Amino acid sequence: MSRSAPFQLVRLDAAHDRAAFRSESEPSNRYLREQAARDVRRRVAACFVALADGQRIAGYYTLASASLLLADLPASIGKKLPCYPAVPAVRLGRLAVDQSFAGQGLGAALLADAFDRAARPEIAAHALMADAKDEAAQAFYRHHGFIALPEAPRTLFLPLATRQPGAL
Repeated sequence: MSRSAPFQLVRLDAAHDRAAFRSESEPSNRYLREQAARDVRRRVAACFVALADGQRIAGYYTLASASLLLADLPASIGKKLPCYPAVPAVRLGRLAVDQSFAGQGLGAALLADAFDRAARPEIAAHALMADAKDEAAQAFYRHHGFIALPEAPRTLFLPLATRQPGAL
């Protein structure tokens, strides 16, 4: 007998019940309930949900296009890049896990999936970036190899060329 994966990762759609999602972050809960579908329709963000039992949202994340100013990057990284004012990036805008699924590694799995999507060769981006909302989020991203911008330590990035997809 084969064992199925505990979560199915899919794009958010109208059939998903967003009202039952409860993470520790009320702004993340409100975003999923009230804003995510609009952002998807307007093409300002893509939202991916991890479904438990094929229907319950256990976690989610969003991706959007972004850029990093070359001058904001650590000098050791910036000097290796073309002399453009900014380099393309993919912004991990939101990442949240329902409290019922906390402690199961879902946050790391969502981050790995976001990295894999950002690192696809069809997308020309130098880094996956995230804005940590608090110290716990900052520690989470740093644990997974993200580098803080020198002048904005809550803005972190992970160069896509430094890792192979799935290696997080």
